[in-house]
Amino acid sequence: MIKSLDLKLTFAHLITIILWASAFPGIRAALTAYSPEHLSLLRLLIGSLTLILVAAIQGIRLPEVKDVPIILLLGFLGFSVYQMALNYGEQTISAGVASLLVSTTPIFTALLALLFFREKFGLWGWVGSLIGFFGVAFIFLGGSTENFSLNIGIILVLVASLSESIYFVFQNAYLKKYGFVTFTMYTIWSGTIFMMIFSPGLGEAIIHAPIDITLVVIYLGIFPTVIPYFTLAYITSRTGSSEATSSLYLTPVISCYIAWIWLGELPTSYAIIGGLITLGGVFLSNMRKQNNQPTSTKSVDRVL
Repeated sequence: MIKSLDLKLTFAHLITIILWASAFPGIRAALTAYSPEHLSLLRLLIGSLTLILVAAIQGIRLPEVKDVPIILLLGFLGFSVYQMALNYGEQTISAGVASLLVSTTPIFTALLALLFFREKFGLWGWVGSLIGFFGVAFIFLGGSTENFSLNIGIILVLVASLSESIYFVFQNAYLKKYGFVTFTMYTIWSGTIFMMIFSPGLGEAIIHAPIDITLVVIYLGIFPTVIPYFTLAYITSRTGSSEATSSLYLTPVISCYIAWIWLGELPTSYAIIGGLITLGGVFLSNMRKQNNQPTSTKSVDRVL
């Protein structure tokens, strides 16, 4: 029996997928005027400043001292490493291939959750994940003439995917302790602190960058940087990390259509067929028996 539709979770998934999908063409556009370092720093600064306003309104409490090291580590992996590796990767590979590679995040996440916390993903989860990845591969490998040889860009984007997966898996206990909004703020601020090493020259880069490109970076800083992490943290706190990231296979599909609207890149027949395959995979990966819900209550304290 398929579990009943949860409208809040469904809406959170949609917001996560659409906003994250828009980041890939946005990064390609922003890299025409900003270096990978300055793009990451400016995105995180904009996101952090936005969150300071939210924190002031909500009265966010400070984290416990004993949790600060893991918060800094997760912020470094989930934001600093992820964004820098992705930005450098997109200098040598297309946004489409980058989004395909980042779609390996659910596989990394499920394996890490199984390895460290014995979090159940279920047969349908694994089958749906494989189908979803095949659909994404069909879109970008079947319809692309780009050389997909193993270059440094591909390696860097896979590093980004792995670092993000570690962030998703090990945040769970802290989401329960601090709440998904508060903990996400902590980690975004932590990632920003590590990126401050690249602050020299940022002001000059902003002055020389075209205003439309800077507006793209502002969009990246507020929307794909902040909001999807809130929604995904909310989903993780409700379902567990494996199921929370399973729908991310849709990100490259949506990214393809955003690129069509934004950059004028028409979707191919591969995109249409692959999109249908991916939708089917996501549907299967979210099928669960009522008595086979993901185990999301494991505590990371056993490992940390």
